[in-house]
Amino acid sequence: MKLRQINSNCHELVTKNGSVLFSYETPVAVSFDIALGDKWGVYKTAEKHSVTTSKHINKWTATTRALPQNDIEFLAHEILRAA
Repeated sequence: MKLRQINSNCHELVTKNGSVLFSYETPVAVSFDIALGDKWGVYKTAEKHSVTTSKHINKWTATTRALPQNDIEFLAHEILRAA
C-alpha cells in the first residue's frame, strides 16, 4: 500500500487492487485496477459534499459512475481488505 498526497486534505491510497480517494478523512471515490466481484472501474460518491471535496473528486476522476456514500465506503473497505 502507498499513501499519496494529491493536495491539502486530499490523499489517494493505492493498493495492488485499486485506489481509494480520501477527502479529509472520508473515502469519496474508488478505482479498481482489477475486477473485484462484479465491480470494476471508477466510482465516486453520489452524496453532495463541500465545494472543496467536490474539487478533489473532480480532479481525481474523469467520467465515473456515482454510487451512494455507503457503497463507496463498502468498496473502499473491500479494496483495503483485498490488499
